[in-house]
Amino acid sequence: MPIRIETVGHVVLKVRDLERSTRFYRDVLGLREVGRLSDRMVFFSAGGNHHDLAILGVGEGAPSPARDAVGLYHVALKIGNRIEDLKAAKAHLEAHGIGPLRLTNHRVSQSLYLSDPDGNGLELFVDADPAVWRNDPAAVATIEPLEL
Repeated sequence: MPIRIETVGHVVLKVRDLERSTRFYRDVLGLREVGRLSDRMVFFSAGGNHHDLAILGVGEGAPSPARDAVGLYHVALKIGNRIEDLKAAKAHLEAHGIGPLRLTNHRVSQSLYLSDPDGNGLELFVDADPAVWRNDPAAVATIEPLEL
């Protein structure tokens, strides 16, 4: 019998400059800093878990992965259930000079894609009515333009 995964517990991202990335995840994205492991790691919580994301400093000389290399594509962070939440996030990011931003309607959710200071892909999303994916699970494979 296979293992039954209950949920994704947390994600750890490698970054070049730990303090720069800490400011981004804490001050721009609003995650709460909950702990540090010496000068190598910072742990963040969205509020419902001891930590949801951590960053690991690997140094300024760390190379970026090739676009066609195997590895993490992006991390998705839920920011609400209303399109107004996504509009507010877009305005907030633009006010902080974060970009480029890409908007997508997945039918099951609406998303805003961006990169952190090291190029790690992030998706900020709001969920649509759960009936969309319950009635049509294949709707998750939808990629349509989104205007805000």
